[in-house]
Amino acid sequence: MTQKAFKYRFYPTPEQEKLLRRTIGCARLVYNKALAARTEAWYERLERVGYAETSAMLTQWKKQDDLQFLNEVSCVPVQQGLRHLQTAFTNFFAGRAKYPNFKKKHHGGNAEFTKSAFKWRDTQVYLAKCIEPLAIRWSREIPLCAEPSTITVKLSPSGKWTVSLLVDVQIEALPESPNQIGLDLGITSLGALSNGEKIVNPKSFKPKRRKLRKVQKALSRKKKGSNNRHKARLKVAIVHAEISDARQDFLHKLTTRLVRENQVIAVEDLSVKNMVKNRKLALAISDASWGELVRQLEYKCDWYGRTFVKIDRWFPSSKRCGHCGHIVEKLPLNIREWDCPKCGTHHNRDINAAKNILAAGLAVNVCGATVRPEQSKSRKASAMKQKPKS
Repeated sequence: MTQKAFKYRFYPTPEQEKLLRRTIGCARLVYNKALAARTEAWYERLERVGYAETSAMLTQWKKQDDLQFLNEVSCVPVQQGLRHLQTAFTNFFAGRAKYPNFKKKHHGGNAEFTKSAFKWRDTQVYLAKCIEPLAIRWSREIPLCAEPSTITVKLSPSGKWTVSLLVDVQIEALPESPNQIGLDLGITSLGALSNGEKIVNPKSFKPKRRKLRKVQKALSRKKKGSNNRHKARLKVAIVHAEISDARQDFLHKLTTRLVRENQVIAVEDLSVKNMVKNRKLALAISDASWGELVRQLEYKCDWYGRTFVKIDRWFPSSKRCGHCGHIVEKLPLNIREWDCPKCGTHHNRDINAAKNILAAGLAVNVCGATVRPEQSKSRKASAMKQKPKS
């Protein structure tokens, strides 16, 4: 069984919207107060405060006269906010994320309801303290006999309400395919495949750049705290949502096609975080959304029984001749085609890189080799080395 989230738009009634906004606001307030308490305890007294301590703090906060409104909403989303804060700190101490930030009201927010805080009746969702079910626009069906384990209600900065239902489903593996592909990510073309195909970069940001600039300039002229500034902020958020939705739609269609057509997919393990430090290419790299593309490929391959391979980011895929293996010393970005000085083979830079990525990915998949000879070790040899002597 695999956990899968089904996301839908829904349209709350005025009473539901009022309650949900208060619930999200209370969850945000408790999250920020707990974060402030944990930060203060560490920097002033060198004390580590965990989830248990913040949960006890929440009990005391609910008894204060100025925080009595915390008792008027469901306690589950508020408690889940503390668990999310604990997860954020766990990721921070493990080096997987930055220090947690305070949540802001104009960023929207979300509220997570576990099984004790909602009812699922005949494909209708009844949230805690809500009499009527949510008016969900069912754009796709949930598998039969599937029951949500968690429901998350989200308010986007643009004012749209969405609900995500987390269910356990049995995903059938796709029929085995004879195709194997290597993917070289780029900017001019979003990706080059080892079969010679080049994927056009949609550049989702470019068509909306002028519109975004216009609404952002209008926002900058509005007085802070005014109602007109709130309206202008919504317009900016709507343009950002249009850009994001177009990008996500393209990436999902692309990754689904690649996973359905190929049994093995090999890509480079790029450090996008470091690459966007280049001021000249940062906007183009961020718009291409390489990290999201790789993430979608990875989990979809896991769902449908495909093999996904990441090769070392230092592998010289572009500078290596796919015919004879010769590696040129320098190959500037402006050179898109080149001839191998050893064998004379003419190469398209991106297609050649994709072929080399596929070859390296197959080597990694078969024997566990790395791209650096001094580090290459087969899985069998590694297992024999770790096996204790009798």
